[in-house]
Amino acid sequence: MAIYEYQCEECGVEFEARRSMKDADALIACPGCGGDHTQRGLSMFFSARSGGGSSTSGTASSNGGCGSCSSHSCASCGGH
Repeated sequence: MAIYEYQCEECGVEFEARRSMKDADALIACPGCGGDHTQRGLSMFFSARSGGGSSTSGTASSNGGCGSCSSHSCASCGGH
C-alpha cells in the first residue's frame, strides 16, 4: 500500500489516501464535497538510509548539506 495525494477539481480540497498501486488512478470520492472529479497529484518521495551514522529523511540539514556530513554539498560526501 502507498499513500497518494489527490485534489478535488470541484471544491479544490487536497487529501491523501492509502491505496494499492493498481488502484492509484481509480475513481475516489472527495472527503470534502463527495464529488468524484478528483485528480491524483505528484507526491514527493522520502527515503531513509541506515547502516551507520545518522539517517536522513529526504530533507537537507540546516547547513545545506545532507545531514550526515559537515559539507555543504552532498556530492562531496562520497556514497550519496
